[in-house]
Amino acid sequence: MACSFSAAITVSSAPTPAARPLAAATQSVCIARSAVATTARPLRLAASRSARATRLVARASVVDDLPLVGNKAPDFEAEAVFDQEFINVKLSDYIGKKYVILFFYPLDFTFVCPTEITAFSDRYEEFEKLNTEVLGVSIDSVFSHLAWVQTDRKSGGLGDLKYPLVSDVTKSISKAFGVLIPDQGIALRGLFIIDKEGVIQHSTINNLAIGRSVDETMRTLQALQYVQENPDEVCPAGWKPGERSMKPDPKGSKEYFAAI
Repeated sequence: MACSFSAAITVSSAPTPAARPLAAATQSVCIARSAVATTARPLRLAASRSARATRLVARASVVDDLPLVGNKAPDFEAEAVFDQEFINVKLSDYIGKKYVILFFYPLDFTFVCPTEITAFSDRYEEFEKLNTEVLGVSIDSVFSHLAWVQTDRKSGGLGDLKYPLVSDVTKSISKAFGVLIPDQGIALRGLFIIDKEGVIQHSTINNLAIGRSVDETMRTLQALQYVQENPDEVCPAGWKPGERSMKPDPKGSKEYFAAI
């Protein structure tokens, strides 16, 4: 007896004319390349001065179909597994509501992957307190995700998770976020922090053999939220909540350096 199934992943798609200003551009999974530019364009820094400090806002140009930090995250809608049920996940549903930690991993039933996936699940309550959702993504089907969740951790499985695992069987999500390895058909270990406006504020991509740090992801998220709540301040290297931040101007920065 044959068993068949269909899995649908839909992505937003809108053509982006060349040289169109970023603020007016429609962000989507299908990002058109500029017909004019043939080399990577540098970040454009827009500075607006206040009485206290200079606020720097990086607005990244779209280059080579990659959703760079500073751009709207490519939207997607896909099937996922959560609480041992099949659900539908749409990234744009979180806009205006939550931050999102979106991380990609190569394959189910592998070796490094379960250590990362369970580590994020074990720390989920901490992300929840920061109004943040966690989403894991791989090119596996929801049936594979379900089987892995139903496998005990001591046997290399995941056990119950506290966040959804998204199925990217068409590989369109991995491609849209620039982490797909075309000749292998799997994703690198990409991680993206997306703010409540749907903008990618942080990304990191590891090769297949290198696992990621939940501690560093948490620290970066906290730094992001701090500078968004305190727009006239920036966070120096290794900043953690409660530590001294910096004013991004000549006088303010000297006060920081004098105090450390």
